Amino acid sequence: MTEAIETIIKNVNEHMVKAITHLEAEILKIRAGKASPTMLDGLLVEYYGSPTPISQVSNISIVDARTLTIQPYEKNMLAPIERSIMAGNIGVTPQNDGIIIRLYMPPLTEERRKEFVKKVMAEGEAGKIAVRNIRRDGIEHIKKLQKEGLSEDAAKESEARIQAITDKKIVEVDGHCAAKEKELLTV
Repeated sequence: MTEAIETIIKNVNEHMVKAITHLEAEILKIRAGKASPTMLDGLLVEYYGSPTPISQVSNISIVDARTLTIQPYEKNMLAPIERSIMAGNIGVTPQNDGIIIRLYMPPLTEERRKEFVKKVMAEGEAGKIAVRNIRRDGIEHIKKLQKEGLSEDAAKESEARIQAITDKKIVEVDGHCAAKEKELLTV
């Protein structure tokens, strides 16, 4: 039985780590007025009939703090990349000069910063919900073991361990959100 409990707790921890990694990736996509190639993650372009990430069909580089350049490996990819950026609605208008595409990050207004903070907090809440759902699933597994003969004390102790892991991960989520909020509100 203790082996089954350890497996459940290990799975709960692994799933929570994955949830936090996903949160970190989502928060990274929210730009803070600085140019970052990660803001193009998730944008796909049609490349010989299959959707392909922009980073796999072009060279993305940071020119300065607020400018990105995208140089496709093939010149005929300029228009599809430009369309993908426009459709992605990332808050930046691409500028195509026939050779490369430039993305100029406009300075963030106070209103836009607050909008981004709300987005970060929504992602944080989604992360917390994911962590709590994982906790719920872990506790359900413990309860199933209890019906199969696990002692009540062992079940309570296991649930307490899962809750402790959950509390730690919730604090981690709050930390990530607070750091991103500070980054967004720094002028």
